[in-house]
Amino acid sequence: MSQTPANRRSKNITEGVARAPNRSMYYGMGYQESDFGKPMIGVANGHSTITPCNSGLQKLADAAVIGLKEAGANPQIFGTPTISDGMAMGTEGMKYSLVSREVISDCVETCVGGQWMDGVIVIGGCDKNMPGGMMGMLRANVPSLYVYGGTILPGKHKGQDLNIVSVFEAVGQFSAGKMSEEDFCAIERKAIPGSGSCGGMYTANTMSSSFEALGMSLPYSSTMANVEDEVVQSVKKAAAVLVEAVKADLKPRDIVTKKAIENAVAVIMATGGSTNAVLHFLAIAHAAEVDWTIDDFERVRRRTPVLCDLKPSGQFLAIDLHHAGGIPAVMKELLKHGLLHGDAMTITGKTVAENLAEVPDLRADQTVIRPVTNPIYAEGHLAILKGNLSPEGCVAKITGLKNPVMSGPARVFEDEQSALAAIMAGKIVAGDVMVLRYLGPKGGPGMPEMLAPTGALIGQGLGESVGLITDGRFSGGTWGMVVGHVAPEAYEGGVIALVKEGDRITIDAHQLLLELHVDAAELASRKAAWVKPAPRYTRGVLAKFAKNASSASSGAVLDRFE
Repeated sequence: MSQTPANRRSKNITEGVARAPNRSMYYGMGYQESDFGKPMIGVANGHSTITPCNSGLQKLADAAVIGLKEAGANPQIFGTPTISDGMAMGTEGMKYSLVSREVISDCVETCVGGQWMDGVIVIGGCDKNMPGGMMGMLRANVPSLYVYGGTILPGKHKGQDLNIVSVFEAVGQFSAGKMSEEDFCAIERKAIPGSGSCGGMYTANTMSSSFEALGMSLPYSSTMANVEDEVVQSVKKAAAVLVEAVKADLKPRDIVTKKAIENAVAVIMATGGSTNAVLHFLAIAHAAEVDWTIDDFERVRRRTPVLCDLKPSGQFLAIDLHHAGGIPAVMKELLKHGLLHGDAMTITGKTVAENLAEVPDLRADQTVIRPVTNPIYAEGHLAILKGNLSPEGCVAKITGLKNPVMSGPARVFEDEQSALAAIMAGKIVAGDVMVLRYLGPKGGPGMPEMLAPTGALIGQGLGESVGLITDGRFSGGTWGMVVGHVAPEAYEGGVIALVKEGDRITIDAHQLLLELHVDAAELASRKAAWVKPAPRYTRGVLAKFAKNASSASSGAVLDRFE
């Protein structure tokens, strides 16, 4: 017999000799006899003063507690960690970023399972909080809802909006003599004006938007600003919605189906979202036990236009998208043209179509969201390339490029720091194809992001004329001629490990091709001479990740054991 919330709780509280000590522990926290008939709802609180992305989450956890109590449930708060990608970028600490996705998912699954919770609200802000939380929710598979901490408001300098990527690009401009020291220092001080996650359609806002489309967050919640009151009111509403889901026994795997993932990926394409979404949705699908491969992203990409003019390659920030109608406006436009599954279920207990029924059509007074009949690009921007350099597939972000095709000599680097140094020293020129390797799930380990080199290229005016390929990842704030997640990775003996300085490489997003122009016999000779490097770490969490991580082409998950 399946375990409903009522019989799970009854079994947990009353079965055998465990009954008395179990209830006694609750009494010690102030519970009354009447509380034992109420659902026990976890509140996974990602609050942290490590990063602005998470520094504003406590008020949301407090609101969730109030909302749950008002809805007749008992909140049980526990913590989840976070790593600030923006702060760790370019350092050894960045290797812990993707690792934190797994740690967060383990935290959620462990606490929900260990305490037999009847449901869980996960509250997060920074990039890995979201896929980590979602994976944990799907593994635990009790009624669940994701609450996004909210986006940051823009900083300002000389009438221009600023965000975290402004700082990385300013480094390149300053080093190239295109920016004064006064302006550089002002941008550094003003880019982050308060709490909230990075403001463009970078990874945090990409994942929050996709979770709304997935049906696991409330409508409009994914683009609210952390510092504004509406996000607090949204959390209270979310608590009441989750209690109703517990009563209905509406679980994550009832919602996160293949149709729901297609909806989420369609919204990622329509909004110009982060390359990281490919990696994370492979992992989310794995946790949900949904049949989904890297080739499915290409299938959805070809039928989904880019509708939103958002940074990093566009003009606007996530808060502008919110003011223009938010993700419901984007979804309504896609649904009108048959590009969403309207019958997919959501955490509200309603279908996507039912949730969108009262959403107005696109407003004429906004330019953030375009109609399907006049898109920014006719097809999605996250192209899956294959070829002898990446037979398992890799991800190219092709928005903002006049011509997503280039062929040039390889400039080979074994780490991010030496690559950045070459850029800053003016040793990389138009037409070069930079190869950054041994940065994959196992080789990095942890697939560090390459925002510092790509930001420096943009700042020096080389974003469209220099290619950069890597078995690592890119920040959601990256744009340019970039290709990431190359698989198999160098550490596993992938062809990227065999590239030599000066080899010609072609990146062709039209033909979906990543090709090394070296004949098969020469590659075989190089492979025979290749020696696998020693692992960078032999103990601790990085060593465990390196040992167990699957290929990027299957989400870099740790529990793929076939």
